[in-house]
Amino acid sequence: MEATAVLSGLTPCISSAIQCSATVATHNNLLFRHTNHHQRWRQQKRAAFTSQSHLYSYSPICPPTRKRPPKSPRVFLPRLAASMEEVEETYIMVKPDGVQRGLVGEIISRFERKGFKLIGLKMYQCPKELAKEHYKDLQTKSFFENLIEYITSGPVVCMAWEGVGVVASARKLIGATDPLQADPGTIRGDLAIQTGRNVVHGSDSPENGKREIGLWFKEGEICQWTPTQAPWLRE
Repeated sequence: MEATAVLSGLTPCISSAIQCSATVATHNNLLFRHTNHHQRWRQQKRAAFTSQSHLYSYSPICPPTRKRPPKSPRVFLPRLAASMEEVEETYIMVKPDGVQRGLVGEIISRFERKGFKLIGLKMYQCPKELAKEHYKDLQTKSFFENLIEYITSGPVVCMAWEGVGVVASARKLIGATDPLQADPGTIRGDLAIQTGRNVVHGSDSPENGKREIGLWFKEGEICQWTPTQAPWLRE
């Protein structure tokens, strides 16, 4: 009551000033609340953006280390070189048709010019027992009997050749089994026209090369020697 009396007794100017001050305080309070609300809204938006995208955020976690591939076993170079320089032996035979046609010298010269070493050579009339043993892998074939008759129909020329990679190289020199499919420049491609008369035989693997040389040559018939041209063929 006393405060009311005091206020009522104030001059209009002072009363108006008090009302203006109260209005300013109210406005500042509203502005403060609005500002706090706006700041919270901005913080929420920033948090939402940061959780969705990490492109511009800093992460104290170290980047994952790249896994190293497992180490391959080391190849001992001298051993690798030795395997590439392995000397092989192969059995080459001029069949009866090649002998009858006078192609023995032509066939021998192909291997000599290539640089392989001849370590066994003989003309031989093949018995049927040896022919069947030689071609035993083909005994279930329908042409087996005709093959045996053909290979024993006349003398053959047996050869043993030695050299680095001689088995695979000899197969390339001889050509495909079917002469019509053999490349020009090969023995069969140049000198034969039919599978049943394809002139020459060659071992198909180093293992068969040793086996066939053991079949066709007796002990003491293989000659080991060193050609004088050897340094000009291999380093």
